[in-house]
Amino acid sequence: MNQSEVVKEKSEQNDVIMGEVYLNLPNSLTLLRILLIPVFVWLFSESSPDRALAAALVFACAAFTDFLDGYLARKSGQITNLGKLLDPVADKLLVASGLILLVQFQRVAVWLAIVMIAREMIVTGARVVAAKEGFVVPADSLGKFKVIGQIGGILCLILQGVWAQSEGPLATIGTGLLYIALFFSLFSGWRYLMQIFKKISSQYW
Repeated sequence: MNQSEVVKEKSEQNDVIMGEVYLNLPNSLTLLRILLIPVFVWLFSESSPDRALAAALVFACAAFTDFLDGYLARKSGQITNLGKLLDPVADKLLVASGLILLVQFQRVAVWLAIVMIAREMIVTGARVVAAKEGFVVPADSLGKFKVIGQIGGILCLILQGVWAQSEGPLATIGTGLLYIALFFSLFSGWRYLMQIFKKISSQYW
């Protein structure tokens, strides 16, 4: 076993210590994001200006941890298998919960939420298949624009409830950002699936 393999094995072993999951700061922030989701859902489940504002603050804090945990993991070299698993799951749960609640309050079209959530499920499934085949396809750079559009759009549409308006600038901006996110979501998802297909094809044919 060469030195790089030893380092990799130690890194994987660091994820579990004495049968317990090893939690570093980035992973703790990811878990915090997951724990904030039910708080956000509870706050936003009833239509009232005060609760809409509180829900927006919780959603914004949860979204900020998405940036912060990744930054800290890269900067400190604390990238773990646990983090690789939890981070995308936390992102998808946060966005999906926001979209579903916005559909409930008729601020987002049902078809738009279904397409976005379905895309995430398909890409996640493809990522699992790729991992089983023993290769990793890097995330598409366009995915960053997708996330920015989703978070920004959902946040605007949540804040729309603070002023109890069915129409207005926040509704227009939020809806526009979600349509932009939809474009990047479908385009980046297609490129990601094509990369996986090419790698699997080259491996077996």
